[in-house]
Amino acid sequence: MFNIWRTVLLALACGAGALFASGGSGVAAESSHANRIRPYEKNPYYWQYKGEPVLLLGGSKDDNLFQIPDLKEHLDLLVGAGGNYVRNTMSDRKDKGFEVYPFKKLPTGKYDLNQWNEEYWKRFENLLQWAEQRDVIVQIEVWDRFDYTDHREFENWSANPYNPANNINYTPSESGLLAEYPKLHPGADKQPFFHTTPAMDDNAVVRKFQEAFVDKMLSYSLPCGNVLYCMNNETSTDPAWGQYWMKYIRNKAAKAGVDVYVTDMFDVGWNMDTEEKFLLSFDRPDLYTFLDISQNTANKNTFKKQWENLLFVRDRIKNNPRPVNNTKNYGSSEWPPSSGYHKRVWRRWTTESAVQRYVLNVVGGCASTRFHRNPIGGIGLTKPARDCIGALRKLEGLVRMWELAPRDDLLTEYEDSKVFLSADPGRAYILFFLEGGSAILDLTGCDGDFRIKWINVLTGKWGKECKIASGEKVTVSSPTSGSWIAAIVRYGTK
Repeated sequence: MFNIWRTVLLALACGAGALFASGGSGVAAESSHANRIRPYEKNPYYWQYKGEPVLLLGGSKDDNLFQIPDLKEHLDLLVGAGGNYVRNTMSDRKDKGFEVYPFKKLPTGKYDLNQWNEEYWKRFENLLQWAEQRDVIVQIEVWDRFDYTDHREFENWSANPYNPANNINYTPSESGLLAEYPKLHPGADKQPFFHTTPAMDDNAVVRKFQEAFVDKMLSYSLPCGNVLYCMNNETSTDPAWGQYWMKYIRNKAAKAGVDVYVTDMFDVGWNMDTEEKFLLSFDRPDLYTFLDISQNTANKNTFKKQWENLLFVRDRIKNNPRPVNNTKNYGSSEWPPSSGYHKRVWRRWTTESAVQRYVLNVVGGCASTRFHRNPIGGIGLTKPARDCIGALRKLEGLVRMWELAPRDDLLTEYEDSKVFLSADPGRAYILFFLEGGSAILDLTGCDGDFRIKWINVLTGKWGKECKIASGEKVTVSSPTSGSWIAAIVRYGTK
């Protein structure tokens, strides 16, 4: 069925729109459309997949996951830990040495952008098929600015097929692309590759190859109901760039008769209440049909600020609620490097903080969170990551996050920025103690008794269980210091 769907959708992408109207074996049944990932009908802050609400928890050891040689085993490791969510940049940069480019390399050593490297696309197809078989959601990032730079430790543009020095399709003067990309961080937004859209440089010479690449990608991904689309990794260019591709992908999907959900990931996520690009995405549900705020877990944010941003976003979109994703959750004690810039900015990103920020995303009402690759920036799918995912799945066995909402107003006498609460008052409460401690929880007016079960998010193990009487304010104290979740559920609650 996958190959039939791919044939139909590739034809649709090329303009053969009559195929769907004719019916036949290539047409998906209505039930298959309902099974695709989409915002949860009863609470659109979350996702549903195959008709059921899901909390997306992930972690993986690479960003361009489809390129790794042990992909199937890595997906099995994720699922075995309770994970169901991966990030996949369509990247081809030679980080590990086994990556391949999407275009065919000629005997001359140059690339032809009109011909494909089928190995690249077979790897991509494998990821989609194997993830779908395991009910794993794939969040694609179409463009990654680090693939097109030679800045600092990145030497990617000099070998990239889009570089006019490396292909037979255009020259620097024809394309407006330099053979040597300026030695600036890509955040400086000096790479015209990201300015080709009509509202920007209107560079049709390069854009036609970009569009052909996206069409090829969609020929594999549109048949799959487990795919989300993010346009960029940490983009700092004008939002018009990402908006062009969001509209482009949605138009192709509409012609194919399927629904897809799209967004963009902006750089600089420290102050989401003032950053113009984030505010734009929050206020345009017609364009940004879900949100990704991964930079909220970056080092400049304290836990308090991370939490405040989560609350701000939920409130800002309350009239048009959408899932809020975090495809990158930072932190690793295996990093930083021994010296320099990265040592300064990464010093607070420990393995413990990665787990704490991950849990904070969940308690704060996010639809997804994923541990960033390890060891550069994250803990990937290492044992601490798997233990944390397992802890949250244990929690889900007691309380479903899509039935709760952040409610710190029900807490008193607790250390600020160290205790966080999500609740469905009178029925279920989740208390997250960042570093142990106690808090007074207001159960005034609640009927029945409650049970409290503790889970250590750093080990994934259960703690003690006890009974709490309702109808009053009660003191809740963690079993020990460290990061604990308390699930407080009224007896008889399903």
